[in-house]
Amino acid sequence: MRAIVAVDKKWGIGKKNDLLFILPADMKYFRETTLNKVVVMGSNTLKSFPGGKPLKNRTNVVLFPGGEKRDDCLVVESLQEIKQVIKDYNPDDVFIIGGAMFYKTMLPYCSEVLVTKVDADGGAEVFYENLDELPNWSCVSESETVETNGYNVRFTVYKNSDIKEF
Repeated sequence: MRAIVAVDKKWGIGKKNDLLFILPADMKYFRETTLNKVVVMGSNTLKSFPGGKPLKNRTNVVLFPGGEKRDDCLVVESLQEIKQVIKDYNPDDVFIIGGAMFYKTMLPYCSEVLVTKVDADGGAEVFYENLDELPNWSCVSESETVETNGYNVRFTVYKNSDIKEF
């Protein structure tokens, strides 16, 4: 399984349950990367989407202990239930998409993290693990800088050399 995230220069990812930046190039990258795949998230991430609706053309799995069941996405109450749901999918087709606590919980089980790095400080309240400081993570690719909506971004891929079994 993999994670996908956009971070500011301090590895910030959000504030007030919203994104730090509006980045059309990153949104396009996210959409193209996760289309027809499985996206796994915490309940606050789902609530942050327009109208609290799941992402179209993806299998949406939402960790929501005690949450109501829905017809438009798969609500699970535990990590064990997530494990049962995703075991039937190719691990490369499963993406962790937030929020901060869920990213932190799932990071050891991810083989890769696709990180869009924004060269700006977004004044974040919540942060992603700084993969440059973790011993088993290394940046294996980095795009040229792209300008989007007034921000410079780079699309990077980090690999985990010590993937834990989920």
